[in-house]
Amino acid sequence: MAFRFTVDDFPDGFAFGAATAAFQYEGAVAEDGKSPSIWNTYAHSARNPNERSGDTSADGYHKYKEDVKLIKDLGLRVYRFSISWSRLIPNGRGALNLKGLQFYNDMINELVKEGIQIQAVIYHLDLPQILEDEYGGWLSPKIVDDFTAYADVCFREFGDRIAHWTTILEPNILAQGCYDIGICAPGHCSYPFGHDCTVGNSSVEPYLFLHYSLLAHSSVVRLYREKYQAVQKGVVGINLYSLCIYSLSDSTEDIQATERANDFLFGSILHPLLFGDYPESMKKAAGTRLPSFSSYESKLVSGAFDFIGLNHYSSIYASNNPNASKMTTRDQAADIGALFRGC
Repeated sequence: MAFRFTVDDFPDGFAFGAATAAFQYEGAVAEDGKSPSIWNTYAHSARNPNERSGDTSADGYHKYKEDVKLIKDLGLRVYRFSISWSRLIPNGRGALNLKGLQFYNDMINELVKEGIQIQAVIYHLDLPQILEDEYGGWLSPKIVDDFTAYADVCFREFGDRIAHWTTILEPNILAQGCYDIGICAPGHCSYPFGHDCTVGNSSVEPYLFLHYSLLAHSSVVRLYREKYQAVQKGVVGINLYSLCIYSLSDSTEDIQATERANDFLFGSILHPLLFGDYPESMKKAAGTRLPSFSSYESKLVSGAFDFIGLNHYSSIYASNNPNASKMTTRDQAADIGALFRGC
């Protein structure tokens, strides 16, 4: 039976919208002072499976006015876009790119003029390549200060018109995709967990990325609350990749595997934000490969959100992987110890 819905079937306050990511939308890869991001570098590497560079993308850098009109004509109320760190601050820190700043101001003003609610994402997988080269990007504690300074610029320059901020989009899946199996920028992985791995450590790096993402996110939330929120009246949170995971059977082994999968997918971010520490199942499975929070860091992370966003994609079944415990070389998937199949 097919279900048919109209906008009127949804409650008051429910808002339909559209979303883009800077790399996938803007194009203009080397125009007006933009520097390369890790996504640009990955897209031009042999690791990119589809050989599409994103250099032009949807050409939103030149066509944003047309796109705002499309959003308006479709009757959408909300538009979420991400800001390109490497366009706004090409060196990763320091001087602003005034042409990049003008682009975002012009697009924001166009959205405001058309009455479109704005949701902005501060980071969506496009770290300036210069910071990746300098200290390893998200694998270093140095990222916390640089990301906080970048967010400070975003709040200062755009916060008078933007009241809904996402710090990092889907860090829970980037950990595995980008630092375990290497299928997204910067394409880190190690044998035998990824294909054609040339750099990375799949046993450790996913957890380093998660850890410093949480610390960077929480530092930005603290900054916004202390410096901007009272005046700008906005909210700041984080957005997670979401799957609904069901146990394949009612066996104890499959149920426990499903619980572990949920702990790793959701709890890796939500448990620290709620309780200041990682889930016990993660600590048990990853051991010393999982960084620990200091007392100060635990207090910083706990409660560091005004909202939690979900990008929901699909539903899957989980079952126990009996071979996972036998693996001597481990990655995040081995630590989860589950097998997955579509519903």
